[in-house]
Amino acid sequence: MPGPKKAEALRQRKSSSIPISSLTAYDYPTARLLDEAGIDLILVGDSLGMVVLGFPDTTHVNMEHMLHHAAATARGATKALVVADLPIDSYSTPKQALANARRLTAVGAEAVKLEGGVRQADKVRAILDDGIPVLGHLGMLPQRVLEEGGYNKKGKSEDEIESLHEGALALQDAGCFAIVLESVIPAVATSLTEALDIPTIGIGCGDHTCDGEIAVLTDVIGSYPWFVPPFATQRANVATDISTAVKGYIDAVQRSA
Repeated sequence: MPGPKKAEALRQRKSSSIPISSLTAYDYPTARLLDEAGIDLILVGDSLGMVVLGFPDTTHVNMEHMLHHAAATARGATKALVVADLPIDSYSTPKQALANARRLTAVGAEAVKLEGGVRQADKVRAILDDGIPVLGHLGMLPQRVLEEGGYNKKGKSEDEIESLHEGALALQDAGCFAIVLESVIPAVATSLTEALDIPTIGIGCGDHTCDGEIAVLTDVIGSYPWFVPPFATQRANVATDISTAVKGYIDAVQRSA
């Protein structure tokens, strides 16, 4: 199924009782495993800057990084919608946003995601006019972590709530098929979900506040033990398994010497 049809199928899930499931992936084998398990949406997130490339935050990720990982991930997925993040400074104007969205879809991504609300609406339209689906992102915006001085919960004040609602409606009107809500106060995430005609996909917004959930895969499988967000639910301990396997391998090599 082509990317636009996959995106439309997910948009139609707004009226469904089946929540949207989404995880990040950054390479072929991971994407293939997620796809075969039945995940709805795979996000090639700029979170790869931290959990793959070792940067302190996502602001160090550029288009070359995203192109490399989007291509690898796309090779592993056939059923899930593959969405790639537009990294920081890659969508400053509608023209630049469209050019970089085209670059990502040229290597296999089926849709793109960008951060921000009202001020991004014209960029969303430019991308959609070219036939590329767009996933919005509101709430805590990782690409703004330096200017905001940290990862802060959103929706604590009336001004923030008003801004979130305005941004969400602007993204919906521009044509986004869904919106990621990150670290939004649960009651506010619920009100946004109820106000929109397109799905919301939550991360760090509490349980049952959105039309779906997204998580960073390393948090779910426990493969990045150096930092786990407080809202994450770890369902495996891959880091310990790797360490145990490697120690066993070292012991075997040394015994055979």
